[in-house]
Amino acid sequence: MVLRVALVFSLCIASAAQPAAPGGQRGLDEYTLSQAVSEALEKNLGLLAEKYRLGIADARIATARLRPNPVLTAEGDHLDLLGTGYDSVNNAGPPEYSLRTDFVLERGGKRSSRIATAESAKGVAELELLNAIRGVAFDVEGAAVEVLLAKSNLALAMENLSALHEIVRVNELRLKSGDLAEVELLRVQLAELQFENAVRQAQLRLDAARARLSLILGRNRTARLVDIVGDLRRETAPPKLEDLLAEAHNARPDLRALRQDQARSLAEVKLQIAQGKVDYTIGTEYRRQQGLAGTGNSLGFFFSTSLPVFNRNQGEIARATQEQKQIEARLRQAQATVENEVEVAFLQYDNARAILDRVERTMLAKARDVRQITEFSYRRGEATLIEFLDAQRAYNDTIQAYNEARAEFAKSLYAIDAAVGRRTP
Repeated sequence: MVLRVALVFSLCIASAAQPAAPGGQRGLDEYTLSQAVSEALEKNLGLLAEKYRLGIADARIATARLRPNPVLTAEGDHLDLLGTGYDSVNNAGPPEYSLRTDFVLERGGKRSSRIATAESAKGVAELELLNAIRGVAFDVEGAAVEVLLAKSNLALAMENLSALHEIVRVNELRLKSGDLAEVELLRVQLAELQFENAVRQAQLRLDAARARLSLILGRNRTARLVDIVGDLRRETAPPKLEDLLAEAHNARPDLRALRQDQARSLAEVKLQIAQGKVDYTIGTEYRRQQGLAGTGNSLGFFFSTSLPVFNRNQGEIARATQEQKQIEARLRQAQATVENEVEVAFLQYDNARAILDRVERTMLAKARDVRQITEFSYRRGEATLIEFLDAQRAYNDTIQAYNEARAEFAKSLYAIDAAVGRRTP
């Protein structure tokens, strides 16, 4: 009687606590991993913001190519606007009118240095965008693995529940035939309820993994969720750490961006040195004089330049030089960081591979055999319900450990790709 009341009470709680399935409400789009990565590269909000840097860099190149505008000056001088009256007595005037143009001649290669600096800055922006793409692709791959892991665990939970359903059906027949006590059936039904709750929890984790993946792909809250189809990544050829380190030094876009930033800083130093060179201004002027006795026209030429007595752009030259040294230090730090990331990813791969191999060699077959033997014995009345449930839970824990080992191994492969900078679109 107590078990029956507990069963009814647990059923009520489970029914009230059953979560709504977001995937069922919002629908699913089935994607392969490559399709998911492609959508993320197109719609991820962080990448969309990062891509604007290329347009900004192009605008700066266009600005760097511009030459100084000529200056046009129109002048009216000695004009009788106050009513004085110009005559031979006061000998004032005569009125003068002039047009003058001035051109700045840039010296020191300022324009070419500006262009080189802007083009190098665009190269940095392009490589930093590639590095952002690398991060987004790795996030998508990790989220996709979580979806596949959640699907595997859900399938396992449903398999366990199906097995319990069959046991409950057999026990109901045994109860009707008088071969089983009612309390034994209630115990199995309670175990069935626990497995139903496990199915609900597995479904909830799957919906949460799909929602996280959809967010990375740039979808909003009301959009359809994304489901990943396919198998977890599994490769057997072990990589060599030395090869991975060499590949990372050549392929990692953040390292390449810092090297490109070195070139930009060198161009910046040259630009600031050029800015310290004085420019020349040449001009020409046409002047017309309207006197009492007649008119006169004249033409003049002008040359001007600043005297570099105080300001020779010393501060900016020193700033650009120090910035170049700073970038060199950052590059050395980044190289050490990349090497550490590659080593950590390799260790994670090696550990994940060892765990997966051990589970496959020693645990899977034993867990399946124990469950099958115990289930057969329980149906024949040779094993107790506790023994059957223990075997079922051991099998469930083993398969879950196997699923997690497969997921960790797949993540380690993607981590190696990300650490090395491989497969960056």
